[in-house]
Amino acid sequence: MSLALYRKYRPGTFAEVKGQEHVTEPLRQALRSGRIHHAYLFSGPRGCGKTSSARILARSLNCEKGPTPDPCGECESCVALAATGPGHLDVIEIDAASHGGVDDARDLRERAFFAPVSARFKIYIIDEAHMVTREGFNALLKLVEEPPPHLKFVFATTEPEKVIGTIKSRTHHYPFRLMPPATLRQLMEEILESESVPYEPAALPLVVRAGAGSARDSLSILDQLLAGAGDGGITYQRAVSLLGYTDGDLLDEVVDAFARRDGAAVFHAVNRVVEGGHDPRRFATDLLERFRDLVILSNVPEAASSGLLDRPADELERLKVQAASMGPAELTRAAEVFNAGLTEMRGATSPRLLLELMCARVLLPAAEQGEAALLTRLERLERGIPAGGQVLSAPVASAPVATPAATTPPASAPPAAPAQVPHPPQAAPAPRAEGSQTPTSAGEAPAADDWPTPVRPGAPAAAPAPTAPAAASPAAAGSGPVQQAWPQVLEAIKNRQRVAWMILNAQGRLLGVEGNVVTVGFEKPGDVQGFLKGKRDEVVAAALSDVLGGTWRVDVVVGGSGPGPAGPATRGPSGPQGPAAG
Repeated sequence: MSLALYRKYRPGTFAEVKGQEHVTEPLRQALRSGRIHHAYLFSGPRGCGKTSSARILARSLNCEKGPTPDPCGECESCVALAATGPGHLDVIEIDAASHGGVDDARDLRERAFFAPVSARFKIYIIDEAHMVTREGFNALLKLVEEPPPHLKFVFATTEPEKVIGTIKSRTHHYPFRLMPPATLRQLMEEILESESVPYEPAALPLVVRAGAGSARDSLSILDQLLAGAGDGGITYQRAVSLLGYTDGDLLDEVVDAFARRDGAAVFHAVNRVVEGGHDPRRFATDLLERFRDLVILSNVPEAASSGLLDRPADELERLKVQAASMGPAELTRAAEVFNAGLTEMRGATSPRLLLELMCARVLLPAAEQGEAALLTRLERLERGIPAGGQVLSAPVASAPVATPAATTPPASAPPAAPAQVPHPPQAAPAPRAEGSQTPTSAGEAPAADDWPTPVRPGAPAAAPAPTAPAAASPAAAGSGPVQQAWPQVLEAIKNRQRVAWMILNAQGRLLGVEGNVVTVGFEKPGDVQGFLKGKRDEVVAAALSDVLGGTWRVDVVVGGSGPGPAGPATRGPSGPQGPAAG
């Protein structure tokens, strides 16, 4: 009959304890210097080495060559307290889950004063110490506070907050941690080599993930895989089927379908998962884990070499292609959708329906409002994929608005032709009902029939030209240089912060300029709040300083629904009083 791996490879010295150097090194130093306390508290998650370290401490204290940080392993005490040893009379292990009452504490207190049988110290290892009742702790309090010279206590618990403060204050507390994945994988590779069992490297990350940082749980899972392994050893397919994880090929297929916006392939994959008897929650969890890897890889291309991702080389190549096909914003949004959906799945009546709804949200970012959905749509447009929505800044020159503010000459010129901005005021003062005027630029709207006839006589040549800008509003009069240079300003914003450029190019409008204050409008109050929350107005002001020089301030308001970068707004400086003054 074979021995379980977690018992067969249980550490026998502090040097063999993996991943707990922050605990073992101070204990070894205390044993070297002889500063040994009478009571210790070992806390941490299950399977991380608390009880094993307590036994090693007992071996180190009772070794014939000790107290020593490295037990000899040959004396009677070391042999009895080995991983496969029978135990020692002077080292008493108590399970507090079944012996945590006040009567058990009184019995321990009465027997504790007897001298050890053959060892140097009598050591009590109280496992699951948080199960001791308050009355039991109070019965032990005086003994733990002032024990006889031959008595030592080691409390081990997964919930140190349940140990009463009076006991905790008398102990030296050492918190254990979960074992790092790299350390755990190295430990399993050493065990498989010593057992002479072949294995596929892709199977070990699944065991590490299932063990969740617990050495004992991971070795139990590895033992189960070893029991069912054939002549080929531990294979990836056997580990996937046994542990219930989603096959990597299926995850690749779903992610590629998301990148292509192929809804049919996505929902066919979901149907295969459900028809195959797999848990939709497990599939959603595995897909969220894949999106996490892709998000890291899209932001840190050297994640594999830096240790952020532990994946085989062939899988890393596939992940790089997938990260490039979706983009950081789309990957982040997909991860957020699945993370929120997993929370909703707890106790859900129809997990399959929720899984399909999550997939639909990832496929259709245009159905949601917010910055994440907007950035996803813009990313898809940049890659040439239809995003399901229109960018409002495209049809600027072909959508004039027949309002008094829209007929203001500087506001009607498109941002793509800044050289034509000074000319429209020359043709504006001569509106006639015949409609015989020819606009001086392609984007200028003709004068309306109900405008009053100007009092100025003569032809609208050179004389009225200098007076037209002076009669306009201050914002319109001062926006000429800024409007002419607005394409260069947008390019400077793009170089400084791409997100600010995308939001401003898609939703923002240049409304006017008054002194060194530039007014930018958005159609929705939420867009204004998001723009100001990200301090993107400071980015626009810095870009203005780069292009035009000087110091600028950006005022973000709700307005600017008209076409072009100088449409009508709801604020005074860029309102409709410009043409009325003319």
